Order: sequence, then C-alpha cells, then structure tokens
Amino acid sequence: MIDPLLLTDFYKTIHHMCYAPGLTKLVSYWTPRMSRKEDMNKVVMFGLQSFIKKYLIEYFNQNFFMVPKDEVVMEYRRVISKTMGSIAADTAHIEKLHDLGYLPIQIKAVPEGTRVNIKTPMIEITNTHDEFAWLVNYLETFMSCNIWQPMTSATIAYRYREIVEKYFDLTVENGDVKKACGDFSMRGFSSIESAQVSSAGHLLSFTGTATISSILYLEKYYNCNIENEIVGLGTPSTEHSVMCTYGTDELKAYKRLINEVFPSGVLSIVSDTYDYWNLITNILPILKEDILNRDGKIVIRGDSGDPVKIICGDSEAPKDSPEYKGTVELLWDIFGGEINAKGYKVLNSHIGTIYGDSITVERCEEICKCLEQKGFAVSNCTFGIGSYTYQYNTRDTFGFALKATHAVINGEEKFIFKDPKTDTGNFKKSQKGMCYVYKDGEDIIYRDELTIKEQDEFKDNLLEVVFKDGNLIKDYSLKEIRDRLHG
Repeated sequence: MIDPLLLTDFYKTIHHMCYAPGLTKLVSYWTPRMSRKEDMNKVVMFGLQSFIKKYLIEYFNQNFFMVPKDEVVMEYRRVISKTMGSIAADTAHIEKLHDLGYLPIQIKAVPEGTRVNIKTPMIEITNTHDEFAWLVNYLETFMSCNIWQPMTSATIAYRYREIVEKYFDLTVENGDVKKACGDFSMRGFSSIESAQVSSAGHLLSFTGTATISSILYLEKYYNCNIENEIVGLGTPSTEHSVMCTYGTDELKAYKRLINEVFPSGVLSIVSDTYDYWNLITNILPILKEDILNRDGKIVIRGDSGDPVKIICGDSEAPKDSPEYKGTVELLWDIFGGEINAKGYKVLNSHIGTIYGDSITVERCEEICKCLEQKGFAVSNCTFGIGSYTYQYNTRDTFGFALKATHAVINGEEKFIFKDPKTDTGNFKKSQKGMCYVYKDGEDIIYRDELTIKEQDEFKDNLLEVVFKDGNLIKDYSLKEIRDRLHG
C-alpha cells in the first residue's frame, strides 16, 4: 500500500518549507464555486464521512502510523529525492507527525444530506497542533479526489428526483417516486470505487441501482443494513447476450423467460435486439394472457433510438405506425389498465416499460411532460440513468475547491484570500477569514471575515465538528441523510 502522504500532488510536498515563518494555524474551506448544470444551484453534502472513515482513520492508521517510522521515512525520502531533488526531500515534518501518532486535524462540515447554495462553504478544515499547519492543505488533493464525485452525483440525482416528483404529484395516485430512476452507470466509470460512491449518491434520492457494491459501501460507512431497511434494490433483467442466444425466435425466448425462468415477480426484458416495434405489436399480443396471468410485472426495455420518441411516440411518423404512438400507448392498447383519481391512464399492473440508454436530465423531463400531455401517469415508465449522467462530470462541474482563508502567524490572526484580477467570471475569489454558515429561509448561505472568537459566538453555525485528532465525532446514518435531503 502507498504511504498516504504520497497520495498528493508533488507541489504539496514542499509547502511546509514555503509558508510564511511563524505560521501556527491554517484554516481552509471546501466550497462549490459555480454550477455548470442548469437548474442546479445547490449542492448536496455527501461523501465526507466515508472519506474520513476509510482514509483519514483506517488508511492513515494502517499505512502510516502503524508502519515503523524508519520505513515510512525511507520510502518518502526515496520517492521525493529521486523525483523532486534533495532539497524537497526533507522529512523532519513527516517524522514529527509519525511521532505524534494521529492526524492533528479538525474538520467541521454541514450535516450530510444538506443542500448548500453555490459559493457557500461546506467543509472547514484546520490543524489542532501548532506544528502542523502545513498538513491542512497538504490533504487537499487526497480529500478532493475522493469527495467531489459523491457530491456531484448526489446533486444530479436530486435534480432527477425533483423532476419526477413534480410529475408524480401531477399524474400519479399510487406510486413510489423512489423507484422512478435506476442507476445503470457502473460499467462507464473509470474505477470500482468511483462507481460505488457515485451510485451511493444516487441512492440518496432513489432506491434502484445496478451497482451492487454501492449498497455494501453504504452499509459499511453510513450505518444502514439491508436486513432491516431498503438501502438499494436491483431488478432481474436480461441483456442482449441472453436474447441473442435464442436467435430471432423472440416468441420462444419471451415465453420461456416469462413462464419458466421468472414465473413471478418483476422481470425486465431488453426488447430491441432485433425489431422493437414488431416485438411490441406482433409478439406481445400473443403473450398477452401469459403476462396477465403471471404473478408479477414484465417490463419492456428499449435500449436504442431517441428515448423520448421510443417511450412517448413520434408525431412526425406515419399515424398508422407504432412509432407514432410510442411504447406506453402501444402497451395500453394491448394490455389496458385504469384511469386513476387524477384522470391519468395507468397501465395494467402486469406490464410496464423502462428506458435505459441516453437518458439525461433534459430528456427525463421531456418524457415526463410528453406522457402527462398524452394523459398517461408518469409512473408507467422507469428511467435507467447511465454514465453519461454520472461519469461525464469533473471537479469543475460545481467548481469544488479547498482554499485557505484564515491564518495565525506569530500569534496574530490574519484574513487570507485569493482574488485573481484575471478571473473574469469571479469564480476563483475565495472567502476571507473564518466563516459562519447558516440557514436563511430555503437557502444555506454564509458570512466571512470573522475572527476565531467571532465565529465561535454563532451557536447556530451549521459547520459542526465531524472529525478531530484522528477520531470520528459525527456518525450519520443513511436514513438521517435521506430524511434531511427530502424532509
């Protein structure tokens, strides 16, 4: 395993020599400085607790503090001297940290599950020991690469939840909005860990996921247990390799899957392997009684084409074609259903549809709107959200950064800040001094330019101590976080 003090950028390793003489305290804040996503002007706080447990406690103890000091020092000096030169390979500060035996760091944060306005600090980090002010921003890279992804995915998932909840309120009488969107993104991620934390962010707003390990991640780090609560749910589903093994005899394939392999419960069947519209209009009617007499639901899954047109229909197609009506209306024609109390059509409970390719926030909203306009409850369709939504992001999607704003130098408190004149968008300007984060109506905002004593006077500061001197102070559960986010 790698020494955690080598899990950083090269330039961090010499900053302990570069800070102003007499520096005994440094305070930095993690802030979403901008949004590159439409209608997403608040960011969900999520993922810090797992980072603290997994890395600041478990990883540091196992791979630094519990390793003999001479081994730690030798490896650190070997790597830095051969890559940055002998001057950079100073190890006195590393030795002192090892001798101390714990991370002399305090982290405050808004409670996980809180939605924080853009430009508002979410996390405060400082040192608790005068000799280790250098450690505060040394941890920036390590922390940043582990927490921006869960926060970003949790924020995007919340936006999907807002959209489907709006249309559920309008068109659905009895339905679980938490099942409206499933996470299909794991195969598109660059690592198992990224997929885990991203899907965990998705599971704050929904219960459906294809990423099994995200459920285990939440059990390990967020005090939940699938034995007594719903953390996440999977759906039995086929893929194209399954359907292709039957050749083009789709009737045979469906009949066996429906009656023999999964004679009860939910089964999602990918249906565009050959001719999607033929499958719906010619094969499903033959299987109508099998499906209606089955104890469970068969879900027809489209996997290619324009999602909006596949689900809702194409107004430019010939009016006598299946493309014109779209999946939901065709299934209604075959299997029927009922009109709910809100006046919208609900498919027979034995049949449904899902679309699991190329779904975006915009397409999700368009599909919901089109179904509502056609008189169908939005619960007739489930959305599979993939890596285009959850992986096609960066730290800059919400402009996350950890910046120093307060210092104590030779016993004197100083407000420190950055304000680049070349930053035309005013995105990189940091706070000054200590910050107080508070609720103002529906918003979470802040005040800065405070001394340490002035900050302490605000008893309603949402920044609460979650980690101090190697110990976890706050330990949130998944239920608490979900309740806070959607309460």
